[in-house]
Formats: sequence, C-alpha cells, structure tokens
Amino acid sequence: MSRRVAIVGGATTPFGVRPTTWSELAQEVGAALFRAVPPLRAEDVDSLFVGSAEPERFAFQSHVAPLAAEQMGLRPHRILQRTELACASGQSAIRSAYAAIAAGLSDVAVAVGVEKMNLPSMAEANSSMGCVMDRAWDGPHGATAPPFFAMVAQRHMLEHGTTPEALARVSEKNHRFANTNPTAQFYAKTFSSEKLLGLPVVAPPLRLGDCSSMTDGAAAVVVVGEEFVRRFTDRPAWIRGTGQYSDFHNLAHAGSLTQWPGLTRAAGEALGRAKLTIQDIDFAEIHDCFTISEIVEYEALGLCPPGEGGSYALEGRSDLGGDIVINPRGGLLGCGHPLGATGIAQAVEVFQQFAGVVPAARQVPEPRFALVHNLSGSANVHSVMVYEGGGGP
Repeated sequence: MSRRVAIVGGATTPFGVRPTTWSELAQEVGAALFRAVPPLRAEDVDSLFVGSAEPERFAFQSHVAPLAAEQMGLRPHRILQRTELACASGQSAIRSAYAAIAAGLSDVAVAVGVEKMNLPSMAEANSSMGCVMDRAWDGPHGATAPPFFAMVAQRHMLEHGTTPEALARVSEKNHRFANTNPTAQFYAKTFSSEKLLGLPVVAPPLRLGDCSSMTDGAAAVVVVGEEFVRRFTDRPAWIRGTGQYSDFHNLAHAGSLTQWPGLTRAAGEALGRAKLTIQDIDFAEIHDCFTISEIVEYEALGLCPPGEGGSYALEGRSDLGGDIVINPRGGLLGCGHPLGATGIAQAVEVFQQFAGVVPAARQVPEPRFALVHNLSGSANVHSVMVYEGGGGP
C-alpha cells in the first residue's frame, strides 16, 4: 500500500491586477505560507513544485523553479521542478508532490502556483493566452477562450434551452461567495443577476460577468507524508484520489461541445480511487472559467442529467443549502484566474473548509469530502482530485 499524503496548510496572496513582478508574487506567497503554517521551517522543505503556465511570455522569465525557491527562502534538496498544464498548472504541482511523497521520494514538499498575467499591453497579454490552444490551426481561426466557450454556450442553449438567466445565476452565486473572501479579485464588488445581465457582451451570449479575469496572484500549500502530518495540524486535508484525462487538442477533434467525457472519466478515476461517488462529496471547487463551463461540469460530474445544468443552477442546487456547495471561495469568476495559482488556491480553500476557518457565510456545514477540478485548453484536458478531512482514510 502506498504512503498516505495530506495537505497541512496553505496561503493565497490577494488576486487582482497587481503592480508586482512574478518574483515579488513568489516572495509574497512564501512569506504568507510561513505565517499561515507556523510550525513550518525552511529547512523542513525537501522539495518544491512550481505551477506556472506562461512565465516566458507574461514575465519574460524561464527556469522559474529555482527562482521561486530563492524568493521563498527555500533550498530544495530532493526534487525541484516546474509543472505546466495551462489552467491546471497549479493542480499539476500538487499531483506531482503527491506522487513523489507517496513514492517515498519526498517527505515535506511545497506546491506553489505563481502567475503574472497583466501586462502594459493587453493585446500582448491576450496574444499569449492564444498560445494555449493549437496556435498554428485554432489561433488563426480566432479560437481563443472566449469564442470557444461562447460556442459551447450557444450549442447548450440550442440543444437544451439553457437561458442567459441560468448563466447569470452561476456568476451571481460565485461573486457572492467572493464577497466573503478578502483575497478574491472581486471581493469588494457586488453583482446581482440583473446587473450581470446588463453587462457588455464579450462573445455572444457571454457577457463580461460570464468570463473569468486575467489575474495576477500566487498560492501555496504544504504537502507531507502521513508520519509528518501531526507536526503541522490535527485537521489535514487527506488526498484520497486523483484522475486525469485528455481526449483531443485540435478543435477539429473536439466532438460534442456540450458533453465533456474527459471530465466524466477523470472524475470517475479520482472517485473510484477514493471509493466514493459524487453523491458523497460535500463541496467542490470546479473550473468556472466561464459560467457555461460550470453548467456543463454539473452534468459531466453526474450531479444532474445532461441538459439540466441550467435548471440545476437556477434552482440553487449548487449553493449553500442545496445538493452540494460549488465554488464556495468564489470560483474563478469571483476570485480571478491567475493560471498557475488557481488549482492551488482551490486546495487552500479545501484545507480551510475542513479546518473550519473560513467565514460563516461560505462555511460548508461539517464537510468530510471535497472534489477539485481544473480543465485546461479548450476543455480538452481535465484534472480532478478528491480530498477527505479529519482523520482521513
């Protein structure tokens, strides 16, 4: 049997349009992590896994793993590496730390995600985002993220009658949760469904409030083997299962826009390893890069039948008091989406929910199991992790 692994603490910097460099974000999250996990000493950390999607283009910096280590005051002596999987780069760092510790190659690791996305020229920043798709083929056709997910929304509306009001309900919920999260990009801004339905159109039918933002930010977690857990906390987040699936890259091979079998398979793998079903999950942090993605994810995860994701949102079944709480920290819509940091910030929320230290307005009642999902690219790669709080397995 492989070694059990848990997250024992974490921290997130404020997300937003930040007047900071990539290096300064790494330094900031390092300081925040040591404050959040007082028993942690720099010499305890034998490995560092750095999730960062496009520092070469956004920050004009490669070889960022040792840069992050230096800025965080760490000297890894077992494993030092960067993980890149676009929007899932942060979760990939956690998965890599988990695998290394389970295999006995590391004992105490830090997984950190850092992304500096806002440049003086937004045209340059958006051109960088276009490189996530198949640049040679999809790029010239304009298939960047907003147009692609707009096509998903158009098709879902055509096939299932999904309404703009359903999209707005997802955004309203996640922005409301973000109002309880001081690190969220939109912490201080409130959005009613009526206001959201009146915002400018970005790519029909998606409006500004249907789209996550280009964001600067960083997040980090401490991941340890089972024999080290009690040194740091008595309320860890145990990693129970992981799953991942990739079924295409070029959009010509996408198949159905409204059915995401890759997510169904990745979630099935993660839940199967945890010996759970989706009905066992108390809350989930899923990848709401656009409102329509959260709706399709309800269906692909098996929370509702295909085509009923819009109704699921409108009925409040993904809100506090519903079937399952989705994106209680505020999601990508409310928190912003610094690519490499997002998956790790989701894991910080999982740890804090289990520890019972989040504000009451978003605290899930007595959570035991949580699921985290990231998609990347044009929803062609799905990564899922399942966690358990308390005593664990």
